[in-house]
Amino acid sequence: MTAATGKPSFWTKTAYGFGSVAYGAKDAGLKYFLLLFYAQVIGLDARLVSLAIFIALIFDAISDPIVGYWSDNFRSKWGRRHPFMYAAAIPVAVSYYFIWNPPEGWSDQALFWYIVILAITIRTFITIYETPSTALAPELTSDYDERSSILSFRYFFGWTGGNAMSVIAFVLIFPAFATAAIANGQFNRDAYSFYGMVGSLVMFAAIMISALGTHHYIPRLRQAPPKRDLTLKKIFKDIYLTVASPSFFALFAASLIAFSASGLAAGLVFYFTTYFWGFSPEQIGAITIGVFFSAFIGGALAPFVTKKLGKKRGALIVGLIAFVGMPLPIFLRLIDVLPENGTPEIFWLVLITNTIDTALIVCYQILAASMMADLVEQGEVKTGRRSEGLFFAAATFMRKFGEGFGIVIAGLVLSIAGVAAGSTQGELSEDTLWRLGAIYVPVILGLFLTVITIISFYKIDRNKHEQALRELATRKTN
Repeated sequence: MTAATGKPSFWTKTAYGFGSVAYGAKDAGLKYFLLLFYAQVIGLDARLVSLAIFIALIFDAISDPIVGYWSDNFRSKWGRRHPFMYAAAIPVAVSYYFIWNPPEGWSDQALFWYIVILAITIRTFITIYETPSTALAPELTSDYDERSSILSFRYFFGWTGGNAMSVIAFVLIFPAFATAAIANGQFNRDAYSFYGMVGSLVMFAAIMISALGTHHYIPRLRQAPPKRDLTLKKIFKDIYLTVASPSFFALFAASLIAFSASGLAAGLVFYFTTYFWGFSPEQIGAITIGVFFSAFIGGALAPFVTKKLGKKRGALIVGLIAFVGMPLPIFLRLIDVLPENGTPEIFWLVLITNTIDTALIVCYQILAASMMADLVEQGEVKTGRRSEGLFFAAATFMRKFGEGFGIVIAGLVLSIAGVAAGSTQGELSEDTLWRLGAIYVPVILGLFLTVITIISFYKIDRNKHEQALRELATRKTN
């Protein structure tokens, strides 16, 4: 059975896309809040939090290709992908809840290993869900433009779901947990306990809705290839032969660095809004609400850019604008050309620039994911096997490892800048805040400009994609 060439229905796209809410909710917590929660609320050294995350990333490097290869070759009455999706739902939700509910009175060393074990568990089971789930995209359609449309749904729901969790935190949860002793609920550990419960329920619901919503498509999806006698050596040889191409390695390296930069930005975003800009939880909530508009704009922009510019050229242009614009307000503050904190102008400047820049980053990520989908046929031409799971395991790995490694970098930036654990809003000196910005701007800009350089080596365009489809069609008729 071949991948569909037409357009999946709106409801199929919606069910497929909605599954990314689980990943988005996980991302919102682990990227934006985890470092701040354990370092500033629990009081654990930021370097230990970063090290715990880094150890979990090492396990990611092993689990991602294994899950991708396994799901490509899995046989069941529910096809190759859906058994993994169903199996991950409960473990993901349970482990996510407990990472926000650390035991009280434990030593720093015990808390360190607590984070390590739960981070590994969360990341492993999100891989078991996300890789097979995302890998449905190339099976739903082989059309060059339609893939960007399908993945727009995926990234729209991912960004919207994750952002909804942040908005809920700042608009509802943190204000509700403000007390006489803790005026800003953002520094109340009980708030994060409730946040973890809400997030775990959202993740479970998103996984089940997506799995059930695409279940009817199983008979139309590709079946696993014939069984072969495989050794571990042959499996890893298969993996290498499938992905080994200049375009894959360019996209892989560029995306890994891009997600590292994204993780760095996410790990520090609430440090900047809370300490650097001095915004209240309500103002931070309003800025976060702006990301809903970003998801709409970026999701609508990606298919348009694909048709008008092509994926690679569009990614280069959109990415360059977005990447240069991200640290611009902080740079302008460092050179002292902006109004003082506390003025309406500062709030609106950050709100508007963040909304526009995030929209462009959403668009770039969709284009990059669609570029990865187009590598599936290139791999099939070379090996004779469909390996959607393997390619999207690489995509899942790039995203999780890159963003996790970015948080590791964020912990180092905080340490170098001298941001003390347990500091609340208003307790950091002007010198510390200036160092934070001065270290952050060149680091993130350097990472993003490296991305633009590397992705220029990706070679698959519309013509090469259609040529691969024609060659595969010819093979099937012979």
